[in-house]
Amino acid sequence: MEYVIRTVSEMKDRLTQSDIKKMEEEIEYRRVTLRPQLLEHVKTARAHGDLSENFEYKAAKQEKNRNESRIRYLEKMIKSAVIIDDSARDDEIGINNTVTVEFEDDHTLESYKIVTTIRSNSLKGLISIESPLGKALMGHKAGDKIEVRVDDNISYYVTVKEIDKSTDDSTDELNSY
Repeated sequence: MEYVIRTVSEMKDRLTQSDIKKMEEEIEYRRVTLRPQLLEHVKTARAHGDLSENFEYKAAKQEKNRNESRIRYLEKMIKSAVIIDDSARDDEIGINNTVTVEFEDDHTLESYKIVTTIRSNSLKGLISIESPLGKALMGHKAGDKIEVRVDDNISYYVTVKEIDKSTDDSTDELNSY
């Protein structure tokens, strides 16, 4: 078995200024709006009596703790993030661009939006700039044939068919954890 040793800078998430803003907005919402509501739920459930058999109290405490954990997670992500530029030349693939590629082995066409790790969701076609395909596509142009290396033994080829340069990330949700 081979182990990969990463430096501290490699372990930091590469995020855009837009990612940071969205995380700060979520933290603000969780602190100002959600926290008081959850504390009130705990207080109300506690008033129902015996805490050892009070499911409502346990559930309210768990939800309050989940909220606090999410706040800490987002704060840690912001503190340790490396801010990256999300701009790219007009004819090149960049962050938040949607790319249509053709897979050489079966000639199928797929479209993917290139995003940062905090927004990736392969089931919705959002692939991370850290994924093998995302890394390979960055900076390429329509018509380029690209080798995507999964590891030392596995690779495949795609051809960039189209690049949609829209950069709107307002509908992309942040990953939970």
